[in-house]
Amino acid sequence: MPRSRTISDEIHVEASPEALWRLVAEPARYPEWSPENTGATLPAGSTPAVGDAFVGSNRRGPLRWTTRCVVTEVEPGRRFGFSARDWGLRSPSLRIRNAAWRYQLEPDGTATRVRLTWTDERPWPDVVAAVVDRIVTGGHTFAEFQRDNIGRSLAGLRRVAERTG
Repeated sequence: MPRSRTISDEIHVEASPEALWRLVAEPARYPEWSPENTGATLPAGSTPAVGDAFVGSNRRGPLRWTTRCVVTEVEPGRRFGFSARDWGLRSPSLRIRNAAWRYQLEPDGTATRVRLTWTDERPWPDVVAAVVDRIVTGGHTFAEFQRDNIGRSLAGLRRVAERTG
């Protein structure tokens, strides 16, 4: 059976699309709501552009790693996306596409519907991905694992957005 390559979830947030976009377009703030991200190098407060790169730091249990990400979508108040292109334990030196992340924001009355999508971009055959997935996620596929991570990220984003207004 082929692996699931795309997982999405959405949440309703009592904040404007513009306020939410300012949050999601600043990867340095992701540790405020992400269960894995511990930081990013894109300068805080800067306005990202398609093609900009940043290094994200991540942690899952005892495992720590970094990814070099490239901004792929920028539409203020509507969309922000990036692709993790390189990976490594200390620095992102292994050139391999990993995953794409995309935030979509849609006005919903005085609030916003936020959709977060993860797309598996690993070029590996499904059988190789299945073995790697179970090792690095503790027995799950990445799709199963990311479904939980996305839900936790969205709940955290809502908490941050509604607290900061």
